Amino acid sequence: MRLRYSLPIGRRGFLTTLGSLTAFSIVSGTAFRAAAEPRKGRLKQGLCLGVFSGTKLDMEGKCREAARLGAYGIDLVGPNDFPVLKKYGLVPTMVPGGTGIQSGINDKNNHEKMLRSMEESIKAAAEAGAPNVIALAGDRKGISDEEGLDNTVLFLNNIKKVAEDHGVTVCMELLNSKVNHPGYMCDHTSWGVEACKRVGSPRIKLLYDIYHMQIMEGDIIRTVQKNIQYIGHFHTAGNPGRHQFDDTQEMNYTGICKGIADTGYKGCLSHEYSPSKGKDPLETLDAMLRLCEV
Repeated sequence: MRLRYSLPIGRRGFLTTLGSLTAFSIVSGTAFRAAAEPRKGRLKQGLCLGVFSGTKLDMEGKCREAARLGAYGIDLVGPNDFPVLKKYGLVPTMVPGGTGIQSGINDKNNHEKMLRSMEESIKAAAEAGAPNVIALAGDRKGISDEEGLDNTVLFLNNIKKVAEDHGVTVCMELLNSKVNHPGYMCDHTSWGVEACKRVGSPRIKLLYDIYHMQIMEGDIIRTVQKNIQYIGHFHTAGNPGRHQFDDTQEMNYTGICKGIADTGYKGCLSHEYSPSKGKDPLETLDAMLRLCEV
């Protein structure tokens, strides 16, 4: 993840869109469903829009190609894009929650505003049949890891009942602070797991970004298998470079995906790489999805 994720519309527009979506679901009689012929294998595979970098596709074109290639859903899209995902049978697999990488839930000063935004996102996700909403810890900025952990647990405790009541999982993302996001607090699995343990809710989990945790920790398969009960979602990308995973980088994603699937994990694994210059984005996406059919 590279950008702050927030809902692209104001409260009034958000609620208007939400009402339209509710009516749309009632008329159709169905919630979001995956494509008729998803990729083979034990894992539901989704994607982030960065995999289409280098194409001239609009949102509808991206959804069309994602469905054609057998993706289950798309991460990090808000309510404005839910109807086009539904049109192509795609699930909004991770909804923005209104928190930021640099300014996040580890700072009490952000809690009041972010709790309102998170609650709206959870309700919108529930109406749409979306399983997850993302949360971001924020940078340290003079906050100790201990204080930040206390503040993060306080925030998650204050939102967990809303998540539980609506059947939506709040996933706090693990990011690296070594290369991409200097200062980000939730940069080790152990810190994120401790927050989840203290909250003690099945609707509070981690978004385990494999690229980021390879940079910070390595030992991906063992770490995932040890902590799978606290992981609600995965992101992928090759390291180094954050491009597609091939023989130029250091991780065997087929092996990693087998390790994840062997735990009985039922959530989604979404691809968040950017294709290398000169690579055809659609051919690359097809190859990455195929590598993870385990």
